[in-house]
Amino acid sequence: MSTADTRVLTLKTNLADSPVVAAMKDGRITSDLVQLDFCGPKTAHDGFKPMIRNNDFDAGELAIVTYLQAKAFGKPFVMLPAPVVGRFQHHCIGFNKEFGHLNPKDIEGKKVGVRSYAQTTGLWVRGILQHEHGVDLDKVTWMTIDDSHLAEYQDPPNCQRLPKGSSIPQMMLDGELAAAILGNDMPKDPRVQTLIPEPIAAAKAWYEREHVVPINHVFVVHQDISRKHPEVVRDIYRMIKESRALAPESALATLPPLGLEANRKGLEMAIDWSYEQKIIPRKFSVDELFDDVTGSLD
Repeated sequence: MSTADTRVLTLKTNLADSPVVAAMKDGRITSDLVQLDFCGPKTAHDGFKPMIRNNDFDAGELAIVTYLQAKAFGKPFVMLPAPVVGRFQHHCIGFNKEFGHLNPKDIEGKKVGVRSYAQTTGLWVRGILQHEHGVDLDKVTWMTIDDSHLAEYQDPPNCQRLPKGSSIPQMMLDGELAAAILGNDMPKDPRVQTLIPEPIAAAKAWYEREHVVPINHVFVVHQDISRKHPEVVRDIYRMIKESRALAPESALATLPPLGLEANRKGLEMAIDWSYEQKIIPRKFSVDELFDDVTGSLD
């Protein structure tokens, strides 16, 4: 965090390219109070661990699960009520049908791959499997290749680390894993079938019932910025709001809304499921995720 003059604060910012924030990154939306130095890696999640462990960034996007864990372990960041990435998750777990058909409950007693147990996509997919399909998550062995972004966190005992260099997609294709949570990395292979039947229709029914688009990433700032420069935090929120307004409608179709109250149910669900899945040690109230400044943004 640096001050170029008495007015403008420069913040090292981790924010990936997307239509939702394009107007912030290409200069169409600017601020007289803050300069966002977009110095993060091309893939945002590569910046989460440096942000949380080393304070390498002052602001930017952070996975909601990483933020919940950061709160649990006293890390100095506070979220704005501003999701920047979200999506329906029903299509994000698959299996190789050549090894036999699987229904969701069939993964009990089997090995299922996921990049990191505390990965946000993993949280949402496991929650859907538990709450929509009755899967006992404790009866699944979760095979991972990465640790949590939080050094203080340890995976539950039914997790196992795969050897370095393992490929979860390939192991799923080879039948070494019964299924895999892969999201956008799902192999484009005719043998791959989604574990949740008719995932697009299932996601539509989910939304009609729950009125929640699962949050993936939210915008956060270092707590010192919020305490010392509340006007900067308010202006960042304005920039996010104005940038979203310029995004194509298709980019907003699977993005949660802005605002604390509009996201309360989705945040409650993320908290509850994170606690159930042993990702956080206690449940938070939604209001605990914000401070006096960010909690008043609308």
